[in-house]
Amino acid sequence: RAYLDGLVAKSRVPGLQYVVVDSGGMLFEYAGGWANIAEGRQMTPATTLMAYSMSKMITAAAVLRLAEEGALGLDDSVSDYVDSLPYPSDLTVRGLLTHTGGVPNPIPLRWAHPASEHDRFDERAALVTQLEKNKDLSSDPGAKYAYTNLGYWLLGSVVERASGRPFTTYVTEHVLRPVGTSESELCYTVHDPAWHATGYLEKYSFLNLVKRLVLDRGLIGGYEGRWLSLNPHNVNGPAFGGLVGTAGGFAKFLQDQLRPTSVLFGAEIRTIFFRPERTVDGNEVPMTAGWHIDDLDGVRYFYKEGGGGGFRAQMRIYPDRGIGSVVLTNATVFDARGLLDALDRTCPESRVAGHPLGSGS
Repeated sequence: RAYLDGLVAKSRVPGLQYVVVDSGGMLFEYAGGWANIAEGRQMTPATTLMAYSMSKMITAAAVLRLAEEGALGLDDSVSDYVDSLPYPSDLTVRGLLTHTGGVPNPIPLRWAHPASEHDRFDERAALVTQLEKNKDLSSDPGAKYAYTNLGYWLLGSVVERASGRPFTTYVTEHVLRPVGTSESELCYTVHDPAWHATGYLEKYSFLNLVKRLVLDRGLIGGYEGRWLSLNPHNVNGPAFGGLVGTAGGFAKFLQDQLRPTSVLFGAEIRTIFFRPERTVDGNEVPMTAGWHIDDLDGVRYFYKEGGGGGFRAQMRIYPDRGIGSVVLTNATVFDARGLLDALDRTCPESRVAGHPLGSGS
């Protein structure tokens, strides 16, 4: 707690949330700093922040849930679910999930629109525009790992076709609410502006120097001390980066995956969710059907980071320790990975025995 208070006091970050959970409950919770500097509004556990690419984990869970229901097959061609797809038929749903499909990854910094225009925004038209600009795969499907936002945007269309529901509706009803989150904890729009954090860009950063080249001018606000505020906005593709929520909301998703029995899917699908992926040549990649894989001091963990205009986040699961951690901040280039590396080392092991994702599984 003193370490986090120090980050805020030294203006390393306007505000942040950090939580650690096991399957039984909260082990540690912190919320400090400012949700809005100009208004003097403090960051609280109930303050919502944009999660950007951390949203991909929830998208992956939705796809796997549909696979368990038999509504889709992981090795189905994406063309079965997306009309006028410019890519070959051997691009599969699994390839999109694992970033091994070869879908290109154009810079997505401008893939956002003002919150005031959200009701009029045409997501389908925006996706078609990007597909037309990026018609060629960067590699053969299954040949190698290469991160792609566009691939996960396509998964939103896969979920819609397979479920027969709008993407955000299906995810809310079949992933978010089953793990126990409320609309104020995880949602695809800002539930209450009075409880939403303002996103900031560090004044003394390279991105601030080139902001007008990479950000829509309508998103750029004014300076507040050493921070440049960014105006409220929504990500064009909710499937690759649209969730808004709290660290506690994401922690409920982690807790479900730490419990012996998940409410989202059974043992076979959960094994796929946490099993390292391989290329067609049999080479293992640091990626599962959704999670990225790394280790801290030799202890394996699964994670997903997110970041963009005004926010940075990361969440992790440590199967052998039986814990999960989440950090959400309202600073664009904050080192979320470094923070979790520093703080997660100090966290206790789970107080709950029997972790289904541990080294024995």
